[in-house]
Amino acid sequence: MSSGSAMVRILIKGGKVVNDDFTQEADVYIENGIIQQVGKELMIPGGAKVIDATGKLVLPGGIDTSVHLQETFMNATTTDDFYSGTKAALAGGTTMVIGHVLPEKNESLLDAYEKCRSHADAKTCCDYALHVAVTWWGPKVRAQMETLVREKGVNSFQMFMAYKDVYMLRDSELFQALQNCKDIGAIARVHAENGELVAEQFCNIGAKEALDLGISGPEGIEISRPEELEAEAVHRAITIANRAHCPIYLVNVSSMSAGDVLATAKMQGKVVHGETTTAHAVINGLQYYHQDWAHAAAYVTVPPLRLDPNTPNFLLSLLGNDTLNVVTSDHRPFNTKQKAMGKDDFTKIPHGVPGVQDRMSVIWEKGVVGGKMDENRFVAVTSSNAAKIYNLYPRKGRIIPGADADVVVWDPDATRTVSVTTQWQGGDVNLYEGLRCHGVPLVTISRGRVVYENGIFTCAEGSGKFYPLRTFPDYLYKKMVQREKCQALKGVDRAPYTGDVAAVQNSGKKETAPTVGDLNPRPCTRHGGMRDLHESSFSLSGVQIDDNIPKRSSQRILAPPGGRSSGIW
Repeated sequence: MSSGSAMVRILIKGGKVVNDDFTQEADVYIENGIIQQVGKELMIPGGAKVIDATGKLVLPGGIDTSVHLQETFMNATTTDDFYSGTKAALAGGTTMVIGHVLPEKNESLLDAYEKCRSHADAKTCCDYALHVAVTWWGPKVRAQMETLVREKGVNSFQMFMAYKDVYMLRDSELFQALQNCKDIGAIARVHAENGELVAEQFCNIGAKEALDLGISGPEGIEISRPEELEAEAVHRAITIANRAHCPIYLVNVSSMSAGDVLATAKMQGKVVHGETTTAHAVINGLQYYHQDWAHAAAYVTVPPLRLDPNTPNFLLSLLGNDTLNVVTSDHRPFNTKQKAMGKDDFTKIPHGVPGVQDRMSVIWEKGVVGGKMDENRFVAVTSSNAAKIYNLYPRKGRIIPGADADVVVWDPDATRTVSVTTQWQGGDVNLYEGLRCHGVPLVTISRGRVVYENGIFTCAEGSGKFYPLRTFPDYLYKKMVQREKCQALKGVDRAPYTGDVAAVQNSGKKETAPTVGDLNPRPCTRHGGMRDLHESSFSLSGVQIDDNIPKRSSQRILAPPGGRSSGIW
């Protein structure tokens, strides 16, 4: 905390303080960047700035767990850097963001981290932390993960089951990465889509059949990444994590079938948490079929928005009942010109949508006003749960004495209409254009200073700080430790066998394990008989294996199987 901010005193008076578990009418006194007192009739020193919150709510500042700022992805660089992106976050009521470090394949994780820090430290307007992606696997990566945890303040790593040959880990590599996360106490974030089949879909649809079928536009993203590929990968990721005894955090859950898999795993007692995005929880995939190519391309993200119009309502319900724990913006803004790199091939459209500024207002409108959650659950999914998962709680995500002074004065009755013309975030499109939202942040306080008030910024570039994160968050690991105790493998305590033992018969030949040929001398078939059509040499190409054998003239069969016939065979 800088010396200039140490003398700032703020009294928020007359509001209703909302935490994730209760609401109370109370005043909040802030000094030295810390919440000092919460209650009625507080005794405070003079000289404090008084903010009248009568009729308003006082919320913990939002925590956006996935933003992509100053990131190059699919040959395009996001239109927001750490200054414009965090400034937009503050305007929307978010006081902390967690960005991404995305190393190239075979690039040092440490080098990529340091490069990202050099971009961010001089520009951020609020507290921030970083996830580091594990885009390849080997002993060096294992060691660098431990260094990042012990020395660099990183406590989360993201693994991809998609983006084959670019970021994707094979199942065995994912298993080892999860084991390592468990050993060092890190949060394992997994993007779950079946990368092998997605790549096949891209190959078949994007390169071969697309032109013939006319599928080269944004609708191809939804066709080539159906939700069953997500649901399968979610199940596989949970299974691998369960065998590795590692808590798992699934990112960008986008479909009803994937949500069902996650809900089932939770009911089985597995330690799994999940987040969805504002876009997936509000918008459906019909946008990909819009007649305007630029409009449709603006919604391209992965996993894609889903065609079933019931999906957003379903995901909001999962947020409301704690099946999904966190809602993030997954802010990765590109402009229309950048999206147009894929104007003739949907596989070249950069994946990403904006939303860091609108996340909290849109979720208030669709979640709270829409009857899916109350004000306390809203605080949980936009702030408190993220703080618990990433080991920030109760320093962040809660309004109590001793917590960081990241606070938002929220007007639940005020309205604003979302528009690209009035946004602070980057990009030339807003996914929620024209949406009238109740719930407006009037005042945003970050690190004990008013940084945004009634549309006016008072924050300086670089005034934010990197926030080191601690490992082994109780919210994830306490249950896992208890499960390991209960499920520890034990041998059967029995008396030793004392009876006769048959002599080993040795014919003098060296004993070896039977080979596949020994076990299966005939061609293996699915149906137990001889070869079936799948294993035959018949080809649809017109060229057959017996083309070199001279053809016989046709002959009459006098007694064919099944009876005589006068036809020519």
